[in-house]
Amino acid sequence: MAKSSIDIDGFRILRKLGSGARTTIYLAVDEENRETVALKRAVLESPEDTRIFEQMEAEYKIARLIDHPHIRKCHKIFRIRKLLRTQELLLSMEYFDGQSLEDQNRLSLGDILLVFRMVTIGLNAMHEKGVVHCDIKPNNILFSRDDGIKVIDLGQSCRIGEIKKRIQGTPDYIAPEQVRREHLSHRTDIFNLGATMYWALTGRNIPTLIPKKSEFGTSIMIEPGDVKSPHQLYPKIPVELSDMVMDCVKDKPSDRPSNMSEITGRLDVLIRAIFGTKLSLNASGKHPTLSNRS
Repeated sequence: MAKSSIDIDGFRILRKLGSGARTTIYLAVDEENRETVALKRAVLESPEDTRIFEQMEAEYKIARLIDHPHIRKCHKIFRIRKLLRTQELLLSMEYFDGQSLEDQNRLSLGDILLVFRMVTIGLNAMHEKGVVHCDIKPNNILFSRDDGIKVIDLGQSCRIGEIKKRIQGTPDYIAPEQVRREHLSHRTDIFNLGATMYWALTGRNIPTLIPKKSEFGTSIMIEPGDVKSPHQLYPKIPVELSDMVMDCVKDKPSDRPSNMSEITGRLDVLIRAIFGTKLSLNASGKHPTLSNRS
């Protein structure tokens, strides 16, 4: 395994895992405790980079509140300062050997249900601590057939009831209240989750309040009534599942399911219908059905 050319004090860098949003993530070994970690690094290169620093600080603070097998843990944060100003930020995080849901070639309907059941359990743990994720999307769900899932990237997370100073979220999955800059709640995550499930089932994105760009570069808005449900697009998708997804992406938060536990329960009914009543459902880090499927 080739070593990266970069040197970071306190860590032995093994390789680069990826990059994006002005950050780079490395697979590294923490030389203090010999633990293998995912190390996120951001360097201040322009005034806009201070937002990345803010998100990394938020991710660390929120993650430290949560201790759940489906939410990625953050271990340490390091601030490298010059002239009393932070010039570089390092975030040491739990390493999870998996791919994002976005990178999965194909999952069965049963596996999709099991994956999202684990996601709802993880998000419910966040909500019980009074925080919301605010950016659930396929790229923020890591999947491993052996180890289940991890919800990652808590950089946009906030306290329930907060109003953001600016619009934050991913256009294809963003909830109406995020665009309108209204109070955010656990039902914000429910919309993000529903939009992600819609994509996982159909390969398409649900319309949001951020307009799409046409091939000519102009903005187009798709009316909610024009959106076909997953079952209408693919009749083999169970009506009950299709209805649940469409309930999650209602415009008004009060019209969506009441909480993540309700969604978990509805998923349980569908999972038992597919796998039978002998399936043992639990919230552990490893899911026996995912582990043993070919």
